[in-house]
Formats: sequence, structure tokens, C-alpha cells
Amino acid sequence: MSKLTPNYIWWLLLVSCLMLIPHLSVIEVNIMEARNFITAREMVTNNNWILTTINDLPRYEKPPLPTWLTAISGIIFGFENIFGLRLPVVFITLLLVFSTYKLSQKLGLTQQQNFHNGLILITSFYIYFAGRDNQWDMYTHSFMMVCIVFLWKFLNDKNYTFLYAILAGLFFGLSFLSKGPISVYGLLLPFLIAYGIIYKFDLKQKKFYVFLIVIIGFCIGLSWPLYVRYIDPETVSRVTKLESSRWGSYNIRPFYYYWSFFTQSGIWTVPSLIALFYPYLKTRVSNLKAYQFTLIWTLAVVILLSIIPEKKSRYLLPVLIPMALNTGFYIDYLIRSFKNISLKFEKRIIYFAFGLIVLICVAIPIGLFIIIIKKDLAGFEFWLIGLTLSLFILGYILFQNLRKKDFLKVFYAVVGVQVAVILFGVPLTKAVLINPDYHSAKELKEKEKELGIKTYEMSSFTPEIVWDYGHSIPVLQDEKTNELNLPLENKFGILASKTDSILSKKKLENYNLKKITTVDLNRIPKESKKHNDRLFRIYYLATKK
Repeated sequence: MSKLTPNYIWWLLLVSCLMLIPHLSVIEVNIMEARNFITAREMVTNNNWILTTINDLPRYEKPPLPTWLTAISGIIFGFENIFGLRLPVVFITLLLVFSTYKLSQKLGLTQQQNFHNGLILITSFYIYFAGRDNQWDMYTHSFMMVCIVFLWKFLNDKNYTFLYAILAGLFFGLSFLSKGPISVYGLLLPFLIAYGIIYKFDLKQKKFYVFLIVIIGFCIGLSWPLYVRYIDPETVSRVTKLESSRWGSYNIRPFYYYWSFFTQSGIWTVPSLIALFYPYLKTRVSNLKAYQFTLIWTLAVVILLSIIPEKKSRYLLPVLIPMALNTGFYIDYLIRSFKNISLKFEKRIIYFAFGLIVLICVAIPIGLFIIIIKKDLAGFEFWLIGLTLSLFILGYILFQNLRKKDFLKVFYAVVGVQVAVILFGVPLTKAVLINPDYHSAKELKEKEKELGIKTYEMSSFTPEIVWDYGHSIPVLQDEKTNELNLPLENKFGILASKTDSILSKKKLENYNLKKITTVDLNRIPKESKKHNDRLFRIYYLATKK
């Protein structure tokens, strides 16, 4: 391993790229990503870079920095290129990985442990999942993590205080301009709590610089929302009221909803849980003060997020950052001491935690083979064979080195399992998720040309359908009055959901309605309970009598 020491950064970059880049365009665009892509597309086509829109309607719910970056990528690669549109979030995730690696260095840990902390982070499930999904969360937390690194330097380095203050304020502002105060509350405030408890603040000669950080941060972060409020106050007021009401009435979950937060780390679930047991690990870590800091930081994130009534699993993204550092202490302990552990109970926990991964290495290929053998395997043989061989080999390496108590090789094998799943497993989702009735919204373009019509939505638009269609789709039903505003054309197309009851609409009594086709963006068949009606539309031809 000593030969690899000078190349830790390059190995971390390689693994991160393998986790983020392969098959980047395979997974379907989800609702949050579709909103980002539509707004980016309309930025370019309508030149709406400041007063952002979605389906040609005002879209002020989220700050525009991630969408600006996505729009630039769309100009370079084209808006049909999903791979290109997702590249910005890949680079932003790399920024998160290496800023976390840098903070790990500042904690006074060994170079090997810093490297391992970076590997744990990028192979944590929701980190690489969000790093392949171009929405707002990864941007705000990545920029805030860079801010935290400069804050650490600002608090601990007597030189370049002014420079660190400016850079901390800059990235604070970029985080705010990505998703408002989300990361200030969910990542920065817990960091400050943990730092104050463990390392204490000494700001006697730095009060002006603290003020400078805050001023720079808020000047950048509030620049867009204040400008939009000045230009379009009525819409901003309506959006603000709606967003505020959701914090206390939308997706309400109990306080303990996030208590299974460690499961979001995926393959590191059991090690992450064990690393949270302070009485067990406090005498086993190499740097107690740093361990106390990452533990408090992790728990502070969970507690602060739990206070907010509205809860979603993706809101747990910031907790995975300090938790990766915290889990690294347990991994470091096992690398140093696994061969010398004598307590039977302790050894059983280790064998359970990592023996479970050995079983997963066997179960995944077998399970996929059983599923796929019932379907059409043509075209997926390479990926199934590659996943099977790689997981069987890695499972064997895991098993053998658990027996030999060589935990360093066990750790790298676990990382290898995650890389193998991305390299060979992601393409297999297309073999597993099959909907024989799938119809893209793009297919409507042919119907429009054939019939000489324009397409409208009946009552409300679905972002995934608008994105897939290629440009905005006007909505006939007024959101405030529920009245239908029918177009002047004698003939037009209408997209209607199952609940629209289009045939009973009085204003359509003077039209002959004929069902032409359907739009179904679900990747699972309609018989499945997970089939989402929101992604389904019936396409009617309306012709004036």
C-alpha cells in the first residue's frame, strides 16, 4: 500500500469518477430533475435567465445557480443529451468529495484515513445517487462544504485571514444561491455547534472578518430573490406563502422519522451504526477529539432536521457528509486492530457486518438472473455476466480476507462492490424495468404533424411529460378559477389524466372527442402497484362540431 500513498488523490478521483460517470444517462429523469431541465431549457430558448420559468410559467421556488450551470451544459452538449445535462452535478459532487477529504486532513488524521473517508463518502448510497441526479440538493451542500473548509482555515490559521473570510463568504453565497438557507441550517449550523463544543471559538481579533463573511454570503445569496421580488412581487409573494405553508403541512412526519438515517449510507449501514456508539469506540479511535467532533456534527444534523415537521428521505443528504468522516474512525480501528480483537461479541459484530456483504455479493446476481430469465435477456448478457463475475470474485476476496483478518483488503473489496454495481448493474435496470405500454411524449409530435394540430394539457402539467415532449405545453384549465380557456383552433389535441373526466366538461360539449393514443412514461407495467398515474395521459383529438 505504501506505493499508492503519493497517489491517494488520484485513486480517490478514479473511484469517484467510476461511481458517478458510467451509464449516467440510463436512469430516467425524475420530477425534480425534470423541473431543473425544463427551466434550464427555457432559460436558453426564451432567454429567461433571471425571471425563471417552467412550462412558460414563473418558477421562483428554487434559486437558479444549479439551473444556470445546467443551462450552460445544455448549450454545450444539447438539451437532448441527458449525459451532458447531468455532468454539472458530477463535477459538483467531486467538489464535495475533495472538500470533505480536505477537511479530513484538517482534523489531523492520517493520509490513509483521509483517503478512506473520501471513499466511504462517494460509495455511500445517497451521495452517489444524488451525484448522478441533477437537482438542487447536491449543489447547496457541496458549496457549503467548501465554505466550511475555508471557515476551518479562517478559525485555525493566523495567516491569510482576510482571504479565507472572502472565500468562505463566497461559497456561503453560492450555497444560498443554490437552494436558499437549506444547507446553512442542515450542514453549517451543526458544524458550528460541534466546533464550538469541541474546539471552542476564539474570535477576539476576527469579529470584523466574521461580519465580512456574513455580508458577502448574504449579498450573493440574496441577490436573486431580492431582485425577483422587486420585479415580480405578486408572484413571489404567492410562491413564498405556498412554500412556507408546506413546511408545516406537507409531508409531515414524526420527530423520529430520521432515526434510521444511517441506512442512507447503503453498504456502510452497519459500520455507520457501530461508529455512532461513543462508549464503544471512544477508547479505540486514534484521535478522540476529532471523533467527538464528527459524532456531534452528525447527530446535530439529524436533530435539527428532525425538528422540522416536513421530512423527506432526500433531505438527509447533509448527514452523510459528517457521518462518512465518523464511520472512517471505525474503519481505521478495524484496519489497525482487527487481528488483535479478542472479544467474541465484538468479532461477531464485524463478521456479521461484512459477512452480510459477502451474502449480498452472491444474492444479487442470483436474484437478477431469476428475474431476467423470465424476461428477454437479449442485449444484457454482457452486463449480467460482468456483474456476476465481479461480485462473486469480490465476495470471495471479502470472505478470504475476513478469515485472514486482513481488514484493509476487506475495506477495498467493499468499495469494489459498489463500483461493480455501478459499472455492470445500472444497465440491467432496463432489463428489469419494462412496461410494454410505454409511450413517450415525443411520439405526439408525429400525431401533431399528421393531424395538423397543436397539443394542450387539460388541467395541470407533469414536469417529466413536459420535459420528454420537448417544449412547453399550454394548460387549458385556469389554476385560480378552474375555468377552461379553450383555444381558437377548430381542431387541437388534449392531454388528460385519468381523473380529468374530460367527457363531462360542459365547455367541450361543442367538440367531438376522439381518443388517439396514450402517453405513459412509467417503466413498470400498469398492473403494478407502483405504476404512477401522474406519468400517464390519454391523448384526445378535439374537433369543433
